[in-house]
This record gives sequence, C-alpha cells and structure tokens, in this order.
Amino acid sequence: MSTIYLIPTLLAEEAQHTIPEYIIDAIKNCSIFFAENERTTRRFFKQIWPEMVIDNYEWVNMKDEFAALAMFKSKLNEGKNIGIISEAGCPGVADPGQKLIAAAQEYGASIKPLVGPSSILLALMASGMNGQQFRFSGYLPIDNAQRLKAIKELENDSAKKSCTEIFIETPYRNNQLIEAILKVCSATTKLCIAADITGKNEWIKTKSIAEWKKEKTDLHKRPAIFLLYAGN
Repeated sequence: MSTIYLIPTLLAEEAQHTIPEYIIDAIKNCSIFFAENERTTRRFFKQIWPEMVIDNYEWVNMKDEFAALAMFKSKLNEGKNIGIISEAGCPGVADPGQKLIAAAQEYGASIKPLVGPSSILLALMASGMNGQQFRFSGYLPIDNAQRLKAIKELENDSAKKSCTEIFIETPYRNNQLIEAILKVCSATTKLCIAADITGKNEWIKTKSIAEWKKEKTDLHKRPAIFLLYAGN
C-alpha cells in the first residue's frame, strides 16, 4: 500500500529554518516525486539534504494535470511511496496537488500531511483578526470592475459574519489590488498586508482603510497575502 507524503517547501529561499528535520526522512521514504516545479524542488531538496542523489528518484511535473494524474494512479497501483510538493508552502492548500490527494484517498492510500509554513495561517496568526471564522478566496478577478465588486462582496460578508476574508494576488499586480481595496472599502474596515512571510524582509501590518490611505505602500513584485475584516 502506498504512502503519500505531502511535503511543505519554503516561502522564502533564505528561510530554511522553517522546515522541520523530519521532512528529510519523508523524502528518503519516497521513490517518486510529483512537483509543481521540478527544478526548484530539486534545488530545495539539495539545500536541506546535500547528500541526496537526485537521479535515484523519479520526477513528474504536475503542470499537465491529466498526465500527472494518470501517472500518479499508475504509481499507486505499484504501491510506490510518493511525495507531492508545490512551489511554495503546503501542497493542496492554494497550490496544486488536491486532485492527486483525492485520488490517493479513493485508493485507500495512507496520507501523511507534514508540518511546514503556510502563508495563509501565518498571516492570519499575525493579523489580529478573527481566527475562529475565516475564509480563503484565492485570486480575485483581474477585470477591474469585477475585482471592485468582489472586494465589496468580501467586505459585506466579513461584516455580516464577523469573518476574516483572506486572498492573494500575483506579485506584479499587488499595487493595483491595494488601490482597488482602498477605493471601495469603508474607512473603518481593517486591512492586513503580509509580505515576504518568513523572509528577511518580512513585513506584516494591520490598519484601518483610513490609515492605509495616509501612506504610500509599494509591494510591487513582493509575494504578499491580504486579509480583510469588517466585523465588530
């Protein structure tokens, strides 16, 4: 019977300390890895386990979901131990891997989720917002009008349910997203911006919309996550 290891990876390249040592044991137990980005995964593994012989393992890129799923099922039938790794953070959480994990559940494989950094949880922990009720909505629409509408809907839902709303954006569009939030949200609504989490330039701030409007915020091309709270 296969064992599936859900292997976390770094949020920031210099944050090797955020990966527990037992991750190396999980890597050693696998014979094949399904990775969002094989090149960066190989580099990450060598960073935490320099003695690793990369060519001793099989590698499958998850970008072609159909082909990856077919290969995954084949390896399950062979009883192989498999590692799943996303590009940053935890596989299956706002990152690829969910379909493979669902297939493993159907096959009755043993699933081992491993401890590692999650930008969603780390940002929520540091925000001071409601950690009892929260929702992650992923990426908001690119179209400006649809994005403004989505932000307003999140704010209204937060006010109604006292729920923390969490979302992300492609780093090169961060500034446009901030402008949209400041444009549509009420002055008293709280916004937390968490950038470069676990990195040397980590920056996490929670302020009201009125307070954010008083300062210039430039997060162009910096990995960030956004949290909105309009509850009491």
